[in-house]
Amino acid sequence: MSTRDVLRRIIGIDPNEPSKFGHPGKSRELDISHNVILYLDDITVSFDGFKALNKLNLAIDVGELRCIIGPNGAGKTTMMDVITGKTRPDKGSAFFGQTIDLTRLTEPEIAHAGIGRKFQKPTIFEQHTAFENLELAMKTDKRVRKSVLARLDDADRDRIAETLRLIRLDREADRPAGLLSHGQKQWLEIGMLLMQEPKLLLLDEPVAGMTDDETMRTAELFVSLAGQHSLVVVEHDMAFVEKLGGLVTVLHEGSVLAEGDLATVQNDQRVIEVYLGR
Repeated sequence: MSTRDVLRRIIGIDPNEPSKFGHPGKSRELDISHNVILYLDDITVSFDGFKALNKLNLAIDVGELRCIIGPNGAGKTTMMDVITGKTRPDKGSAFFGQTIDLTRLTEPEIAHAGIGRKFQKPTIFEQHTAFENLELAMKTDKRVRKSVLARLDDADRDRIAETLRLIRLDREADRPAGLLSHGQKQWLEIGMLLMQEPKLLLLDEPVAGMTDDETMRTAELFVSLAGQHSLVVVEHDMAFVEKLGGLVTVLHEGSVLAEGDLATVQNDQRVIEVYLGR
């Protein structure tokens, strides 16, 4: 995968083209006066007659850490695709804050507005160091001339160093990313997202393939990010979900089946039937 393709996937922009959303590095003003950062209202998505999402309603508060669980085919990935502009809903509305209509924006525009998405498999520049990966992901003008002339100032270096400490890679700053462990690569990609200053982070099965220790450290990282960022975590590992705490939303057949803390939803008979068949 080329550098351009990696940047497009992680950041949602083409590094060689000006942003259609406005000047790179800037975004529309986010109105969170009602303390809700994401609204999904009656979202319906159909593929060849199959309803991947069926009148889905979801609201995420500012600074919230929300876990989304559900069996395969519940609509979790399609929901994230709608939020990031990869999939357009057949019906319903999706708003970022009070005024930004996500259904009217492209994927790059949504990324610039302040929504970052991490896929299950980490996508990083393996030949570059951890520090250089964060530098490449920094929220700046990515057009060729600007990139060639760009120089890091002390504030930029301090910000990268702080992010490396946050993702527990400060001791690996000069190490090629390809030599990092699987968990460290996941953390590095999260750091690359953070360099884009997102208000909302979408994280798809972030601890898949991690060791128990890496899973624990990732839970600590996410809990530390909540408040400054809003996080939506799609996960199957219930032990990890329990470590995160907070509200859990259960999806089934494209709709919300249950919602509450983990203990509440696990004891919900509807959830038991979906997961255990009894």
